[in-house]
Amino acid sequence: MTTTMARLLLGVGWVCNVGLALAQPKSDQPSALPLNDLSAFQKPGKNWQIVGDVSANLNQNNVLTSTKGTGVLANLPVKDGNIDLVSNFQHGDVDLDLDFMIAKGSNSGIYLQGRYEIQLLDSWGVKTPRAGDNGGIYERWDDSKPDGQKGYEGHPPRQNASRAPGLWQHLKISFQAPRFDASGKKIENARMLLVELNGVAIHENVELSGPTRGALGNNEVAMGPLRIQGDHGPVALRNIIIKNYDKPRPELMNLKYTVYKGRFDKEPDFSKLPPEAEGSSVLLTANVTRIPNEFLIRYTGTLRVKEPGDYAFNLGAAGGGGMMKINNKVVITPGDRRQNGSVTLPAGDVPFELMYAKLEDWAKPSIGLAVTGPGIREYVISDPSNNNSGDPTDPILVDASSNTVLRSFMDMPGYKNAQGRTLRVVHAVSVGSPDQVHYTYDMDNGALIQVWRGKFLDATPMWHDRGDGSSRPMGMVQRLGMPLPGLTKLASAQAAWPTDTTGSGYRPRGYLLDENDRPTFRYQTYGATVTDAVRVLDNGQGVRRELTVQNPASNLYARLVEGTTIAPLENGMYVVDGKAYYVRIDDAGGATPTVRKVGERQELIVPVKGKLSYSILF
Repeated sequence: MTTTMARLLLGVGWVCNVGLALAQPKSDQPSALPLNDLSAFQKPGKNWQIVGDVSANLNQNNVLTSTKGTGVLANLPVKDGNIDLVSNFQHGDVDLDLDFMIAKGSNSGIYLQGRYEIQLLDSWGVKTPRAGDNGGIYERWDDSKPDGQKGYEGHPPRQNASRAPGLWQHLKISFQAPRFDASGKKIENARMLLVELNGVAIHENVELSGPTRGALGNNEVAMGPLRIQGDHGPVALRNIIIKNYDKPRPELMNLKYTVYKGRFDKEPDFSKLPPEAEGSSVLLTANVTRIPNEFLIRYTGTLRVKEPGDYAFNLGAAGGGGMMKINNKVVITPGDRRQNGSVTLPAGDVPFELMYAKLEDWAKPSIGLAVTGPGIREYVISDPSNNNSGDPTDPILVDASSNTVLRSFMDMPGYKNAQGRTLRVVHAVSVGSPDQVHYTYDMDNGALIQVWRGKFLDATPMWHDRGDGSSRPMGMVQRLGMPLPGLTKLASAQAAWPTDTTGSGYRPRGYLLDENDRPTFRYQTYGATVTDAVRVLDNGQGVRRELTVQNPASNLYARLVEGTTIAPLENGMYVVDGKAYYVRIDDAGGATPTVRKVGERQELIVPVKGKLSYSILF
């Protein structure tokens, strides 16, 4: 199942054609692990500290430096006695969400239940990741096997979505613990339901037959501690958010159905309708009638609630609509095919009623009902085999096995246009590289607007059916700020940057491809001729941009990046957006860069006298 399909229902793997998606009940929010001290962990070693911040040097192996404070959990190795960190709490099914920073050349890992490792590693620039790379599910191990075969069942990430050392990375894990019967026998393996690294899905629904190498024990358990590897190298973590799913699911019982023929767009008076069919069912399903269209199925029964609290429901009614009542309250009202509702339920048996009206003949009849509640991960309570994925669109993916140029619209999430909608760059040129580092150039502004690592483009929105002209990056994306003119004249280094090219005489002149099919962009502005070449750095560690300006106007500036923060480092380096990426000034022609405040954000600008080159490292 791929991320281009409808949303994966965790723990079930069932997809409804209406795309079931629930908001979490208000009473069931995740909790943050307190990092004011180390009291959440068992006997922490001297290598583990609570600090205020950390940083790493791109040229120094296995070193993190820290500042005093709280909020960051850091493994800062000492001469002797570096040990792993084990939590006081135990978990079963869990969602884990955290930021981490790895030092250059360093190695660590997160063990779910102390037994199943997601690797943390400096994998910056790795082209083909393996199970031992950043985000990989580490191998199992058997010393009795021959050399070269001892490691087995490792799972590499789908693509390398890693950031550079010294940058904060984001990891999200949805884990399902192994299941055991009443006698303690394992009846279902553990699973990594979903793992995302820096916003990219790198694992989905991966079954784990047993503990990975280096586990706390080879026995499997229903509950186990969180463990962080501390004996291999420096690592830091922050914003550790945990959501446990340890409560029993509600059950549907005593289901009875009645089928009525006809078109229904509201609840009818059932006392006046003759049924077409009726009976009992152990499952909530549409497979109780052979009528293909224009019918209504009414279910009544009992919902057994074992855990009181707030519950959220999503009803998928293929080719029609539905209505649901629980405990004699309307939870989902009649409407279109995407119907959500929530209700507070007591423990015990409560009345349940659901109606499904099939109106359109293009869809196969199906009912999908998903539920989440206090300590209960979202699951499908209806018949999982009665799904209708409709006619799913085959994704149209553009590979960059060689240097590739694609023009399209490009949406910029997080940035708004004048109408308050997501900003769309309408003359975007995306350039893909076999080194798996790519970028998008805005031809309307002469600006580099985003870079990303991993797979190239999903062109499905542009080329499927009528299309909307847009494509989407498929890897770990780093946007470089609001798309604005790349060059402009300023009265001073503190003057406002214009929002468009009005008055500059800006004229795009297309691009020329070199012998390796890499474009160099050309344009005119303020009477000057500009060539703009962006090239992927060796080892895929970022991109280098070189601007050459013939006959530059006086007081001409280049706007390199924009972010929440831009902090200077050594040797012309800057770290941007709270340590999300680096900018390195390679050659400013003797000009001095300026970091300036613009509202709540900052910009890095440089006077341009002829040539300017800089690199984005991420």
